[in-house]
Amino acid sequence: MKKCLVVSNSFKKDAEYLAGQICRLLESRGYEPVLFSYNGRSASREDFDIDFAGNEFVVTLGGDGTVLYASRQCAPLGIPVFPVNLGEFGFLAVVSKENWESELNSFLDGKTYISERTLVDCEVLRGGKTVFKGTGMNDCVISSSPSAHLVNLRVAYNHAVLGPFKSNGLIVSTPTGSTAYSAAAGGPIVDPSMPALVLTPVSSFSLSARPLVFGQKGELMITCLDSRSGIGLEVDGQIYFELETNDIIILGIPEYRAFIAGSTQEKFYAALQSKLNWSGGPRA
Repeated sequence: MKKCLVVSNSFKKDAEYLAGQICRLLESRGYEPVLFSYNGRSASREDFDIDFAGNEFVVTLGGDGTVLYASRQCAPLGIPVFPVNLGEFGFLAVVSKENWESELNSFLDGKTYISERTLVDCEVLRGGKTVFKGTGMNDCVISSSPSAHLVNLRVAYNHAVLGPFKSNGLIVSTPTGSTAYSAAAGGPIVDPSMPALVLTPVSSFSLSARPLVFGQKGELMITCLDSRSGIGLEVDGQIYFELETNDIIILGIPEYRAFIAGSTQEKFYAALQSKLNWSGGPRA
């Protein structure tokens, strides 16, 4: 019997009830579903206590954060994620709880569009040794700790120095994450099909600091310079690592992709209008 995983966010209303319904449908279609209750927190990669390997696909019940959690585990394994939205925004969790049954049947019949999404790899070097590795679906954020303090960071792309940045931090986002923290900090919104990374300064001390978009074949190298406050690294807002002066953060795009069921280009741009109130003009 083919295996699949149902990840249910324990903080979301109706998640437990819907999970039971989904498991019954999957069983009727010849699958062996395993239900995993996700509490919305993952402070480190060691917190993941469920094995994603060997599953045909993963169903998520929650918001975009639940999809981020599952996608980080599924992407290296080539496992698609079927996301049912119980949250607010629904940029990634595009399947509504009202239509999950018809859309899940369509997915099981092989009739659902599968979106491929770029991720961002992150490695921290300290004294020449790797002390942290992580992969983000949305972004990797290097910022002051506590927040709203200035930190000093030096940025290079493919060994070309872009200069020192004095700011509250830097966001390195994927196109998927370009609608999240990066957009709130003034970064561009990038079509999710593009293999790119976006560098967005957070509250920069210089008016000349502007977001930059990089292609898939390069690497960003960010060095932590001496600062008056602490510096931390967050991956997808779910994994945290404390940085030190002279730490070097290497960021790039991995070869593998995340696979999200039902996330069409049409739904993405519809979400921009309905969720972020994007429009083409003052009376649009």
